[in-house]
Amino acid sequence: MAGVGPGGVSGGPLGRPLLIEGPDGPWEAVRRRLAEAGGVMVYGRLADWLPEDPDDPRLRLLLGRDWSRAQRMAHRHIRSRFVAARLLLKHAAAAVIESRPELLELAYKPGGRPYLRGCDQIDISLSHTDELLVVGITRRGRIGVDVELADRPMSGTGTENQACTPYELAMLKAMAEARRNGALVRLWTLKEAYSKAIGQGLRFQFTEFGFRLGDPRARVLRPDGSPGTGDEWTFGTCAVDRRYTVSVALFDAGFGDTVDTAAGTMLDPGLFEALTGAGRG
Repeated sequence: MAGVGPGGVSGGPLGRPLLIEGPDGPWEAVRRRLAEAGGVMVYGRLADWLPEDPDDPRLRLLLGRDWSRAQRMAHRHIRSRFVAARLLLKHAAAAVIESRPELLELAYKPGGRPYLRGCDQIDISLSHTDELLVVGITRRGRIGVDVELADRPMSGTGTENQACTPYELAMLKAMAEARRNGALVRLWTLKEAYSKAIGQGLRFQFTEFGFRLGDPRARVLRPDGSPGTGDEWTFGTCAVDRRYTVSVALFDAGFGDTVDTAAGTMLDPGLFEALTGAGRG
C-alpha cells in the first residue's frame, strides 16, 4: 500500500490496511491493530477468497442467509465477489470476537448496511470492486469503507455535476487536468465511506456534502466549503496494490474504548453460547 498522490488525503485513522490472504489470517495482527487503534481495515484479493467448490455444503453454513441471496445472482462474477467478500468479512469479524465464522449471522439495515446480529460492541463495513475486497471494523463507534479502481473514468463523464458540491467543482477546475480524475475518484470514495458510516449509502445526495483534498486532517464540508463535522469524525484515503483507491470514515461515539471484544467476556452468557456453540453436545 502507498499513500495517495499530491492533493490527496494521505494515511488514515487506522493505519495501513492489513492483507489477509485466506482464512488462516494473520488474525493476531488484526486483533493487535484493533486493540492499538480502536479499529482495523483488512483487504483480500478475490482469487484468495473464492471457494474451490461453490456447492460445498460448508459454504452454505458459512454464508447463512446470504447463501440464498447469492444463488439468486445470475451474473457469475458478481456472485463470486459477493460470496468472497462475505467470507472475508465473517472470518475477520470472527477473529476479532474470537468466535467461529459459521456462528456469526450477518444482517442488513435499510439501505444494505451490514451488521453482526446480537453484537453491538463492534461495527463493520464492507466494500469490493474488481479483484479487491475491503473490510473495516471498529470498537469505538461507526465505520464506513469504500474501494474503487484508481483509474476508473469519472472526470468529464458528468459525474462531477452529480457528485460534487459547488466548492468541490471549483477545486477540481483549479487543478491540472491530468490530476482531476484521480481527485474525483478520491472524493467519490470518501463520500461513499461517509455515507456508509452514517447508514445512508447512495440515498444521501453527494452534492449535499464534500471534502477539501490536501487537508492534513480531512473533514466533511458543507456545499459552500464551510466545516460540516467536528473532531468526532476522521477520514483517510490510501492506495492499495497500486490499482485501487480505498477510503475510510470513522466516527468516535465518545463512549470510550471497548478494549475487550472477545465473545466469551464481553457478551452475556446466553449470547456467548449462541455465538460459540458453548454447551452444545
